[in-house]
Amino acid sequence: QVQLVESGGGLVQAGGSLRLSCAASGRTFTDYAMGWFRQAPGKEREFVGTINWNGGNTAFADSVKGRFTISRDNARNTVFLQMNSLKPEDTAVYYCAAKYTRGWVLHSPDYWGQGTQVTVSS
Repeated sequence: QVQLVESGGGLVQAGGSLRLSCAASGRTFTDYAMGWFRQAPGKEREFVGTINWNGGNTAFADSVKGRFTISRDNARNTVFLQMNSLKPEDTAVYYCAAKYTRGWVLHSPDYWGQGTQVTVSS
């Protein structure tokens, strides 16, 4: 089992920045690709971005490309989502996810975190 605990959510004005963190435990962190997903009220959960096991490759949804970045610190078993130029439509619960793969976690992760709320005011 892998346990994922997100932190860093909150309320921010449009144009502002937030950094989310996700601390992983339970298994070898470098065996897993990590990703971020989000779910807004009344909408389905959607892919935001992902990073491979060594941090060498990332991918993002078109809606956040150029504004969000993902990084990981394998020594601390932690993955980060840096969100810049935030928009009201970025308001959602953000979930950390892990998948046992050397690729990416684009969908169907093996593990989910509990989520952290991000609210962007206009």
